[in-house]
Amino acid sequence: MTTLAYLIPVALFLGGISLGAFLWALRSGQYDDLDGAAERIFIEDDKPKA
Repeated sequence: MTTLAYLIPVALFLGGISLGAFLWALRSGQYDDLDGAAERIFIEDDKPKA
């Protein structure tokens, strides 16, 4: 039973850190252009590399 007294706060702390990292990623624009990266592979470069 005493193990739960340690594990529950640790789990809540790690969940809070994960939530904070996710919110930071949302605010910094990590999820702004989801389709651009997926479609960038289809853009052809007409100029050959020297």
